[in-house]
Amino acid sequence: MDAPLNNGHTRRGLLVTALAAVAPQVVGSLVNIVYNMFIVKPLLGTEALKQRFWDTVFVYNLVAYPVAVAAWLWIVYSLRPSFRALLAGEVVPPQQLDAARRRVIHLPWKGALVSGLGWLGCIPVFLISLASLGEPLSMPLRWHLPNSFLISAIISMTQSFFLIELTSHQRLFPVFFHGTRPDQMKRIYPLTLRWRGLMWAISAGICPIAALLMLYFAPPAQDGHPVLFAALVGLVGIAFGLYSGQLMSQLVAEPVDQLRATAQAVAEGRLDVEVSLKRADEFGALIGEFNRMVALGILPANHSRQGVRFTRDQQATERKLYSEAIAARAAEHAPAGAEPA
Repeated sequence: MDAPLNNGHTRRGLLVTALAAVAPQVVGSLVNIVYNMFIVKPLLGTEALKQRFWDTVFVYNLVAYPVAVAAWLWIVYSLRPSFRALLAGEVVPPQQLDAARRRVIHLPWKGALVSGLGWLGCIPVFLISLASLGEPLSMPLRWHLPNSFLISAIISMTQSFFLIELTSHQRLFPVFFHGTRPDQMKRIYPLTLRWRGLMWAISAGICPIAALLMLYFAPPAQDGHPVLFAALVGLVGIAFGLYSGQLMSQLVAEPVDQLRATAQAVAEGRLDVEVSLKRADEFGALIGEFNRMVALGILPANHSRQGVRFTRDQQATERKLYSEAIAARAAEHAPAGAEPA
């Protein structure tokens, strides 16, 4: 097994990928808590509704969080047999390896799905729990309570997708796709660049703006703090914009930077270079074709340096021979007795 594959950076790949989904859930929970405290809580008109709300919060978290965590860990650690075998340099059956590679590519989708199910499941559970008391639920409460969970779900899902994708590119792709191209896999569904930009816009822009607009529809509450809530949402929007921009920079700018640096190296005559980044999206196809075109012009790897020197010497010799041929032809057509140039 090559040294770059079996090191501390890759050995903990499954653990780091599993933990990548934690931070977005924490952020989504904070957003939801703030929304409920400043907007939803004043709409719970009676003490019975308030008590039922907090009881439902406790029970749902006690049940849903362990189920979601167990489902996500099962999805990630189902890759462990193939992961360990590849790190050890063992041969993995082709069918098993093919299935594992697809699961690696689709990990961001599955992480976002688990997150979304956990958050969106709150909507029917909370509405049914509150309605079971027999007390009337106001229309603003029926509007704001689902929206609080919907906004948190979108933020958690999109950020989970980006973080899991980035972590799997760094920690898992070098192991599972060593020596092969992930973009050439069949029946895979990586996120395109257009949809990635849309997800970023929804998470960093639309969700905070939507939360602010909700303030105009909320009825005045004696113990509410809409100005403080608006300030907090604004800070969250700024933080998410910066953080999401950093993620997008790593996911989009990194392959562009590597391609530019490698193209510059090739232009300088270094034909033994390649872009090592593994991707399953449009960048993966671009990087793979770029590496293939560079490889078509070099000698075998163990003679790459000699091949570069040979190419340079050959080009210099050809230029010299071409110049001599032009001079000889000019001498043949020169008038008799004329001095050579």
